[in-house]
Parts: sequence; C-alpha cells; structure tokens
Amino acid sequence: MLIGLFGNLLTVVALLKCPKVRNVAAAFIISLCIADFLFCAMVLPFAISGFWTRTWSHGVALCKLVPFLRYGNVGVSLLSIALITVNRYIMIAHHSWYGRVYRKHNIALMILFSWMFSYGMQIPTLIGIWGQFDYDPELGTCSIVPDEFGRSSKTALFVIAFIVPALLILICYARIFWVVHSSEQRMREHQRSQHSNPGTLNNSTVDKRSTIKDNRESKARRNEWRITKMVLAIFLSFIVCYLPITIAKVADAHVHYPVFHVAGYLLLYASACVNPIIYVIMNAQYRAAYAAALCCPLSRLSGLTSGAYPSSPACQHVIRKTDQMERASRVQLQQHTNGAQPSVTGRVESRPSTGPGHVRPWLKVDDSPTGTRPHGSPLNKKRDVGPKVTRFQIVNHGPRKEQTKV
Repeated sequence: MLIGLFGNLLTVVALLKCPKVRNVAAAFIISLCIADFLFCAMVLPFAISGFWTRTWSHGVALCKLVPFLRYGNVGVSLLSIALITVNRYIMIAHHSWYGRVYRKHNIALMILFSWMFSYGMQIPTLIGIWGQFDYDPELGTCSIVPDEFGRSSKTALFVIAFIVPALLILICYARIFWVVHSSEQRMREHQRSQHSNPGTLNNSTVDKRSTIKDNRESKARRNEWRITKMVLAIFLSFIVCYLPITIAKVADAHVHYPVFHVAGYLLLYASACVNPIIYVIMNAQYRAAYAAALCCPLSRLSGLTSGAYPSSPACQHVIRKTDQMERASRVQLQQHTNGAQPSVTGRVESRPSTGPGHVRPWLKVDDSPTGTRPHGSPLNKKRDVGPKVTRFQIVNHGPRKEQTKV
C-alpha cells in the first residue's frame, strides 16, 4: 500500500514537473496513477481491515462508498491502459493521424470519458436497481451483493471490464508487432542494397547522409519501442492481476470457494502498486524524471516548465540525459507529420522540399601559391589565389550550390 501511494504520487509529480517526459502517453499515465493512488488511499485500508477482522465496522455510508470507489477506479485503470495502448498503436502504425487525433481537447475528452464511463457504470448498483453495495459475509468486506430480486452486476461488470480492454489491447499489439517487424525487414533490405552498390564518391557522400538519417530514425524508433514495451509489461501485469478474480467471479458466482475470491482480490489490489515499479525498471526517461523529482526541491523543479535547468548538478545531469533521449523521438515525429528537415542545431524547421537547407563545413583549403585543390575533392571549380578560404556546401533536396566565405 505504501509503495502504491508513494510510487503513484511520485509518478504524477515527476510527469507534471518535468516537461522532458510530458507527452500524450504521459497524460494517460497520469490519469492511471491518480486512479491507482485513490485506490491505495481510499480502498486498500478498508479492504485490509475487512479481510483481517472478517467484519465491517466503518458504517453503512462507507460500506457503499468504498466498493463504489473500488470498482470505479478499477474501471479507470483498465480504460487508461487501453487508451495508452491505442496511443502507441497510432504512433507506430498510423503516425500521419497522430497530430489530428491527439489534440489537447481530444486527450481531455478521452480521459474524461474513462472516468465518467467507469463511475457511471456503478450508478445502477449504487441506487439499488442492479444489485447493491453491501457487506458480503463470504468475503468479509463490502462488495456488490444481489438485491431483493436476486440481481447482481458483479459478474457482468468484471467480464465487460476485463474482456473488452483485453481484446482491444491484444488487437493493437498484434498490429504493432506486425508494423515493427515489417519496418525492420525494410531497413535490413535498404542497408544490404547500400552495401552492395558502393557507387562513386558523390554517391558515397549521399549514402553517408542517408546512413546518418537512418541511424537517427532508428534511435527514434527504439525510443518509441521502449515506451511500447513498457505498456506491454503493464498489460501483462493487468492480465496476471485481473484474470484470477474474473475467473472466480464467473466460475464461482455464488462464492462456494471464498479463498479463491480473496486471492483474486489480493492480486487485484496489487495491480495498483506494480505500475510505478514497471516504470522504473523499463524506462530510462521515467527513471531520470524520478531522480530529478527526488533530488530537486519543488521550487527548482518548477523552473523546468520554463526550460531552465535547476542549479543542482544531479538534476542537470538527469534532465540533460532525458533531453537527449527525447530529441530523436521529437525530430522523427515532426518529420513524419510536418515534412520538416533537421537544422544544424538539431532543431526542426519546417521548409519546402526545394528550399535552402542548413550550411555545414565541406572543405578547408590552406593558402597555397598554385591555388589547386587536394586530390579527390568533389568541388570541381578552380579557386582564386588569395587568403585562406573555407568552402561551405548548401545541403538541400535540389541542385547543389556553393558559397564562399572569406
């Protein structure tokens, strides 16, 4: 319980205070962490007390409120995991849609829907028209029990809450794996074709630039794949934690074997605590954000929102590291969505494909009386004799131009 409280709260603070890890997936992860934090704070203490004493001594109002919060927060957690998976799917398989789908108001509507739908499903039970919230002596805690007509929403809610998100997540991951596998095959074929056709010196220069671009894109893909693998681990933990209680509710609806239900509930409660552990183990960006949140006072962390680094050397180190890891991902995403080209500083500038690019040093020639160029130089024009000259090449997608800077 303490791990869940501290871990989820730290995750929310780190993602809100450190802009280097704030993205669309982080918005859904914040929603997931808030639901898990409320679960650990408002549900787990009463659940532990009920399982330990096998009685309920906290009043009728809490006997209705606690299971209402339990089932509502479980629904928010499951829908948040599904939304994160769909986000990863669109990022990897349909990146041209990404900017249109994940606008700020759309993200807010998705998060609002996950909360409204999860708690709205509990309203019929709360008012007593489809089961009711009351003390269950078989479990030793308050839960959904049949109403006076024998109706109960417990089994239906568990099946809907488990099967629908699980099917959606499985479909998305099947598609993600297919897209990643196809992309890796195309990259290997492209690299083999480059090695088999070395070409001339100019072609070799083009190949070098292409290789640098491929390496940058490969790094961005690896960064996105790290986040995707982290979400996959969250999904697997979701399967391990939610499948036993779902099977118990369906196969033993009348609680003939309460020990299986109690074990399923314990795994269900553990799910609210394991996600921060997964973030720490599987994602270096989140580790850096946690380190920055822990080593920097909040007054210093607030400066991160304006782009200023805090004065603590430890914070400067972890945030610079996160910045380097995020840059490749941002460049790749903006290139895909805006047709942008990277500048010499590594920032992305949107330009037409035929416009001028950035300037980079091409060839430095020492002052000599003959004015000749070194053997094998790709620049074929004769240089005037004079002071030391540095040639620069304009790199773009059109005809090659030259500038002379004296």
